[in-house]
Amino acid sequence: MNIDQGLFRLDFIDYHAVLGISIEADAKQVRKRYLKIARKLHPDSLRTATPEQKQQASELLSKLVNPAYEKLSHEKDSAEYGVFLRLKGQQATQQQDTILLSTESARELAGTPNVDNAYNAALKRLAEAQYESLEKVPDLIGQISELNMVYLMRKVGSGKGSQSRAAVASGDSTGQSTTEGAEAPQPAAAPSRPKRITVIESYLNRAKEFEAKKNYPRAILELREALQSHPKNAACHSQLASVYLKAGQATMAKIHCNKALDLNPNDQLASMLKQRLEKSGQKGSSKKAGGSKDSQSKGGLFGLFGGKKK
Repeated sequence: MNIDQGLFRLDFIDYHAVLGISIEADAKQVRKRYLKIARKLHPDSLRTATPEQKQQASELLSKLVNPAYEKLSHEKDSAEYGVFLRLKGQQATQQQDTILLSTESARELAGTPNVDNAYNAALKRLAEAQYESLEKVPDLIGQISELNMVYLMRKVGSGKGSQSRAAVASGDSTGQSTTEGAEAPQPAAAPSRPKRITVIESYLNRAKEFEAKKNYPRAILELREALQSHPKNAACHSQLASVYLKAGQATMAKIHCNKALDLNPNDQLASMLKQRLEKSGQKGSSKKAGGSKDSQSKGGLFGLFGGKKK
């Protein structure tokens, strides 16, 4: 059975995804969920199924569900597995520029401030449908594993516990990644799946949405948290400079603009912003030298956006 989403892409068997349970599930929850799945896959529950479906159910039970239960129900094995699970979360964070998210629930989890609530709600929804159709089981296991991967990245991937944020995205609205100034190829998505985007791109897009709504404090918050986990992302710095400029903080805009150009001299947004800041500074100096109070008030930053009304 080929599953190529989430933690499975990191050469790791996600037993929590197989059972459709939270990474934080205890032994009692593991057993309760296992018994529910085992009943669904038992021959007595599949009396009207075809021989092929019964064979498929048997393989699911013997090759995935039973091993998952054995691993997670024994205290020693579960503890050891938990260590490897969190190491995979750290690995995913380190490889965040190449990670693609194919499901809406994973993308939402990557950007939401309410990590636990969003994770549990999405997991419950997927788990309810997980074993209703045998043909859809592998795909739903993959979707849950992708959710688990993002949850790990948000919770423990950066090594800061529950306060950590997932990697933030690099790229533009066309889906082209520009991480640290390097252009990364985008693999073609399967026609039957939604457009894939990087975890980092999902954060940049989220910040752009707040910026478009003129909610500059929230956009700044998103981008600053992005830079905590990925401080050398030129696209994040240039976008943060743009938001700071619109928010009336020219000094901070200049700092992040220069940082973006240090990381990527070809960053078009940062280059444009630098020219605006330089022109603004020149106008401000000129008006200070020989202008009226009214004209001086429209120099500097406010000269870029039509002046500040009094």
